[in-house]
Amino acid sequence: MPAIQVTNIGKRYGKIRALQNLSFEVQEGELFGLIGPDGAGKSTLFRILTTLLLADEGNARVAGRDVVKQYREIRKVVGYMPGRFSLYQDLSVEENLHFFATIFGTSIKENYDLIRDIYVQIAPFKNRPAGKLSGGMKQKLALCCALIHKPEVLFLDEPTTGVDAVSRKEFWEMLKKLKDKGIAILVSTPYMDEAGMCDRIALIQKGAILSVNTPGALTKSFNKTLYALKAANSYHLLKALRELDFTESVLPFGEYLHLTPTGDISERRILKALERLGFKEVTIQKIEPSVEDVFLALSSEEPLIIS
Repeated sequence: MPAIQVTNIGKRYGKIRALQNLSFEVQEGELFGLIGPDGAGKSTLFRILTTLLLADEGNARVAGRDVVKQYREIRKVVGYMPGRFSLYQDLSVEENLHFFATIFGTSIKENYDLIRDIYVQIAPFKNRPAGKLSGGMKQKLALCCALIHKPEVLFLDEPTTGVDAVSRKEFWEMLKKLKDKGIAILVSTPYMDEAGMCDRIALIQKGAILSVNTPGALTKSFNKTLYALKAANSYHLLKALRELDFTESVLPFGEYLHLTPTGDISERRILKALERLGFKEVTIQKIEPSVEDVFLALSSEEPLIIS
């Protein structure tokens, strides 16, 4: 039986459809990513799966239990790390851990093996108030508190938002070790580059899932030619590319523009068309698509109307 089973979940806030018939499964020991921008519905789904919010449609099961009928049992076997730091900021690191362990009728000593690799990094600050920790250390403490009762399923809602690149990397390394212990992990993130850290991902936009697959399979599904272009004036280049008759889409990606032409258009034809428009020094190369390219392509192909 899947650790998480979501079937046609829907949620409305007045006339706004926050979630639209979501369906997917997460297996035991799987690191599953919910990838999408702010406002896509990730946090709403997490609150439903952790029994803090009721769905209007569909049903879901977590650790084999119904999220409505068996919500009390679910709360005992899941760990939840919300997007906003929600621990007691006036309590020390150690006091927060003891508090959460006591709530679940356990102790730090009993489940220390599960949190050891994380706890050793925050142990030097164990007497410091949680509110005085850095972003990365707050993140590690919140993860320890979510794990202290040895949950079967772990929910992490945008855990790396607002932390530095080193802490983000360390955090994902810790998650890989946790999944090896058999814990099912559902993690949400707006960072497309983190998709590759997951076993499988679901791309979500405007409350609907665009696709579910492994990161590798998703990028392979992008069956169009893709070019990266750069010029001295990116804005003028963007405007010019959008006016060309062979342009299907062109979007900014950092210092480059990603161009998807209609059909098999060569680099030479693109450069010649730009030369006629006055662009003399343009860098162009064919590239492999990223998860972000796939996400944007799916978003444009399947526009979703909130009504």
